[in-house]
Amino acid sequence: MAWGKKKGGRKEPLFGLPAALADLRLTAADRIPGGEDKPKKSAKPSAKRKAEDAGDEPPRERKAPAGRSGAKRRSKSRFGAGLGRLVYWGAVLSLWGVIAVIGVIIYVGAHLPPIQSLEIPKRPPTIQIVGIDGSMLAQRGEMAGANVALKDLPPYLPKAFIAIEDRRFYSHFGIDPIGILRALVTNVLHRGVSQGGSTLSQQLAKNLFLTQERTMQRKLQEAELAIWLERKHSKDEILELYLNRVYFGSGAYGVEAAAQKYFGKSARNVTVAEAAMLAGLVKSPSRLAPNRNPEGAEARAQIVLTAMADAKFITDAQAQASIGHPSYNVKPAGAGTVNYVADWIGEVLDDLVGQIDESIKVETTIDPKLQSVAEAAIIDELAAKSVKFNVSQGALVAMTPDGAVRAMVGGRNYSDSQYNRAVTARRQPGSSFKPFVYLTALEQGLTPDTVRQDAPIEVKGWKPENYTHEYFGAVTLTQALAMSLNTVAIRLGLEVGPKNVVRTAHRLGISSKLEPNASIALGTSEVSVVELVGAYAPFANGGFAVAPHVVTRIRTLSGKLLYMRQPDERNQVIDPRNVGMMNAMMRETLISGTAKKAEIPGWPAAGKTGTSQDYRDAWFIGYTANLVTGVWLGNDDNSPTKKATGGGLPVEVWSRFMKTAHEGVPVAALPSSPGGWGLSNLAQAASQVSAPTAAAPGPASAGGYRPPPPTRANVRPEAAAGLDGWLMDRLFGGNR
Repeated sequence: MAWGKKKGGRKEPLFGLPAALADLRLTAADRIPGGEDKPKKSAKPSAKRKAEDAGDEPPRERKAPAGRSGAKRRSKSRFGAGLGRLVYWGAVLSLWGVIAVIGVIIYVGAHLPPIQSLEIPKRPPTIQIVGIDGSMLAQRGEMAGANVALKDLPPYLPKAFIAIEDRRFYSHFGIDPIGILRALVTNVLHRGVSQGGSTLSQQLAKNLFLTQERTMQRKLQEAELAIWLERKHSKDEILELYLNRVYFGSGAYGVEAAAQKYFGKSARNVTVAEAAMLAGLVKSPSRLAPNRNPEGAEARAQIVLTAMADAKFITDAQAQASIGHPSYNVKPAGAGTVNYVADWIGEVLDDLVGQIDESIKVETTIDPKLQSVAEAAIIDELAAKSVKFNVSQGALVAMTPDGAVRAMVGGRNYSDSQYNRAVTARRQPGSSFKPFVYLTALEQGLTPDTVRQDAPIEVKGWKPENYTHEYFGAVTLTQALAMSLNTVAIRLGLEVGPKNVVRTAHRLGISSKLEPNASIALGTSEVSVVELVGAYAPFANGGFAVAPHVVTRIRTLSGKLLYMRQPDERNQVIDPRNVGMMNAMMRETLISGTAKKAEIPGWPAAGKTGTSQDYRDAWFIGYTANLVTGVWLGNDDNSPTKKATGGGLPVEVWSRFMKTAHEGVPVAALPSSPGGWGLSNLAQAASQVSAPTAAAPGPASAGGYRPPPPTRANVRPEAAAGLDGWLMDRLFGGNR
């Protein structure tokens, strides 16, 4: 029955795995943490559970009581946090600042010259040009004086630079932060750049390695190099380098060159006032150069003297004495026409020695005394008569018969114009070209006594006339050349051939291009003064070609020989007999012709005047056995003068120069013809008629032959006496 059953019911037996697991029970220790079943919402926790749960929760923060102590704690907390942030960001910014500075230093250093080239560079080469007596004529290049040791200078000289440029030189490390700050404050107060903060080391670094550009990069490079110089060299070495390299204006580098330039003495001997002036130049050498701005240089020197007294380098009494009574005497800047010679040397130097990498001394053929005389002759003549004759420029070249140039003036004033009118300019020589025509005629068999007709002539519509518009009929070649008769020269040129005249001129030394036309006999092709004088030299030396030259030797300053001129080869370009005849003919120019004012008492001399078309150029080339000298006067714009002729101003300049040049020189005769020449009775008679005849060779006459003066022809000759008549005589048996 149901109520008879036992409580719990019947249990069936279990076998196998179920039997093994039947007694398995899970305890609280076997549960996964947090895996308990959540209590039901409706179930109320017991007091014990509440206590356990309360023990599991973190204790809640109790609110502090409000009051003064609480506010103080809050303020301290905020201040500490702000200070921490400030320190943090300050450290970050400092780190980035250091990184930026290092980056700038690396960038600037990367743009410096390679480290292997950061050695003190050699001084730029200087070209010293000396005269035949060894005296200094001019300098080219950067005019750097010799290095002067610091110990050899008067102590107040370097101190003058320290006083005005870098008072803290011996206490800084290449850069002077105090000086930079002082300059910054001064510039802000003056609202502009009125003071610089560069040290002497920085200035030296700039002069040695950098350019003069005003950029921030260059200033940073300058600072880095200044520090490098300070580490590599002592203070005294840096100061000595600075004094020997700094620029002082007017092309002078270093205190020695500046002292020689401005005071005519060595830097070892300058006075306190002169030292102050040199130190003052560094600020603005071009503006304060004493030969250009003596007032500005003196005012700056007074500032330096005050600074020296302020630094206790000199006493106040010394400063006042130097300010009140300056002892310097700046040499005035002159015209310096010898600089035309220096420029000419500069043009040929590369051909003689190539590229120059060290200072050299150029020994020249220039005689300083004759150079001064030539300069004075040109300048004085133009000063007196340039307005009257409308002549603004002149040139002179004097050389020995072997081509050694003794004096050269390329213009009125070198400082006004550096254009060399003796070498570079080419002008029409006018009648001074005629000797080449007459020499060509002599080489074709004519003699000085050959007669030709002076009469009007027309060549293809061209009707050249004599200067006086007068004609003399039959004249000898000597008379025609002495009186510079144009019609005879043109007839001769056509007779011998213009091409042959050009060949003769080139053979004697003319290098310019010459046009072989009928007008070549009147010198219409342009030449330079130096080449025309050189082409006259064979008449003075017996017929040998010369090459005008001015350089004899070139040496380094240590004495190494780089160049020595070798004697010219003896190249006979004129037969000695023709040389003698030409000299006799051109002597007559000075005796009875267009250059009568050019006689040198006691000296046999010869030459030829020249005047180009419309009186644009006036020439005279004259010579003795001692010197060949040519003078040109005219205008650079080729404008006509007021009838200035070769027999006027050029002869006056030539005579003044040559008279002085021959003082005390033993008299020597010009080369003459070995056999001479003369006239037969027939030729003498024929010379009085209008038909062109020639003289037969005869015995030499003592002292040379002087033909009678020509007879003036007041009437126009017949047509037969013109060019057509002369051609008929030549073709049908007329005498030559």
